[in-house]
Parts: sequence; structure tokens; C-alpha cells
Amino acid sequence: MQTLGDGVTEHWYYRSKAAAMMRLLGSQASGVILDVGAGSAFFSRHLLAHTEASEAWCLDISYPTDLDAVELGKPIHYRRSLKHIQADVVLLMDVIEHVDDDVALLSDYASRAPNGARFLISVPAFQFLWSGHDDFLEHKRRYTRKGLRDVVRRSGLTPMQSNYYFGLVFPLAAATRLVSRWRGPSENLARSQLQNHSALVNATLTAICKAELPFMNINRLAGLTVFCLAKRS
Repeated sequence: MQTLGDGVTEHWYYRSKAAAMMRLLGSQASGVILDVGAGSAFFSRHLLAHTEASEAWCLDISYPTDLDAVELGKPIHYRRSLKHIQADVVLLMDVIEHVDDDVALLSDYASRAPNGARFLISVPAFQFLWSGHDDFLEHKRRYTRKGLRDVVRRSGLTPMQSNYYFGLVFPLAAATRLVSRWRGPSENLARSQLQNHSALVNATLTAICKAELPFMNINRLAGLTVFCLAKRS
């Protein structure tokens, strides 16, 4: 998100991922949100704005200091660390692919969350799509749907729903990355592939991804992202 600056709120990728989050959690998501690796808190702020969620705790070691603020009349807290977890919804949006031991990280939050808490996890899909973008973001791995479900189960959570997303743009993205790999190392330097686009490009790609939303829950085939909604039992 840092590479996009203020443009993140209009970028097709993040707008579409927020729409997918809403589809999985439901517009009636309520209670307290814990946003792990929250960064700019884009996703938790989106939930505060569009659901019955009452409060958000945003956790990220990159924050310079702890801070308490208000988002649309609702409290939002920014923390570098958090000892106690009393959350109804736990977000790990593109987080666990950054750590060496994904099971250990997810197990830590699962063990401290209250029974009934819902976890929404997203990760980049398919190792063959690895590119300089992954190197730039310091990813450790990409996932299949089955692989993510396995991590979730081993962490003590129960998968409720899992699927791929960004399936309609998957063929173009896959072709672009495979061609870049064929062209050699100079095309695969560590750099972000997320760029600010014109309003027309953002609107077009957002519309394409929106068309996929009604079928997202049954996509077991392909996409750029894997989602898993799980529960702490």
C-alpha cells in the first residue's frame, strides 16, 4: 500500500479486495475488529464505514507509536503490539506470506482469540506466479487454496469458506508474469507491480472484478488471491 500513497482508496485492486471481504464477512459484520498487519488500516476502516462493526484495533510493528483515533464516530486504535485479544473478527490480509512460520503466527492469534471469533485470511496465489513483485514485498511463499486450508487447520482454526479471487484478471496476469520470466532477470527485478492508474483504468478493472463477486464463493480453480474464512471453535 505504501507505494500507492493516498491513491490506495481508489485503486482497483484494493477496492475489489475490500468488496470481496464484504462478500465473505457479510455487510452485517459487527463487534470488534482486530486488523493484524494493518498498515494504513484500509480494510478495518472500510468495515467501520460499511458495517455494524463498532471498534477496530490495528496492529502493525511499523507504527512509530501507539495512537487512538476516531473513524466515522467509532474508535480505532493503532498499536505496535497487543497482549489481549477480544475481537469478533480478526483480519490477516496479505500477512502470513511474509513470515517464516505461518502456522506459528496464525496459531498465536487463534489461541488468544475468544471462541466464535471469525478469521479472514488472504494470501497471494500460486507459486508459479512468483515475480519481482514478491521479492519487493519480501514474500516467503505463495499458496494454493488447499495449502492455505491446511495452514488454517494446523493453526487450530476451522475453515468455513475458501476460494480464489481475481479470477477474471488471472489469465492476463499469469501471461504477463510468465513472459517476463522468459525474457530474463532484467524483467524480474524486485519492484512493485501495483501502480497508480487513471480513473478509466481503475473503473474498468473494478467493474471486471465486481462481475466476479457473485461467483466468488464457488471459485476453486484459479485467481491471484486465496481467501479463507475460518472460525475459532
